[in-house]
Amino acid sequence: MSSQRISVLLSGGDRRSIGRSSHVVKLVLRAPRRFAELIECLWSDDPIVRMRAADAAEKVSAAQRELLKPYKTELLGLLAETGQIELRWHLAQMIPRLPLTQGERRRVTNAFQRCLEDRSSIVRTFALQALADISRNDAELRPRVREILEQSTVRGTAAMKARARKLLKGPKS
Repeated sequence: MSSQRISVLLSGGDRRSIGRSSHVVKLVLRAPRRFAELIECLWSDDPIVRMRAADAAEKVSAAQRELLKPYKTELLGLLAETGQIELRWHLAQMIPRLPLTQGERRRVTNAFQRCLEDRSSIVRTFALQALADISRNDAELRPRVREILEQSTVRGTAAMKARARKLLKGPKS
């Protein structure tokens, strides 16, 4: 099964299922050279493959964030262009793991601020988290992000309000 194309492993079924994405995560963690093949699936013509690839890439990058680095330009471009909800929320989890220049941080901050208006509550909530994560390494952004978090405790969805309150409390010491 490990010699099968990742796109085949991720295909089939419907959006309510993650299919074999957990298997793909294990496969790529055992054979990191296959991460490139997984990343290619983010541009698949099949929205189910794209969704599951985003889920698997997020989980792999949580364990091995350095695998994302060669794909920074592509991922930043995908954030700017994708309309698929599942891609946007997984990109909001992955992009803060990248080493970003000051200019890139500004661009992704603007993109994540636009995501705060998304029709998906999940995208909006992960965008809040991404903004907080990115601002940890950028003192200039922190006041702007803090203001967004404070506004979200009042105007956001229930999930956004809860996440914003948690983020405003900061990391546990």
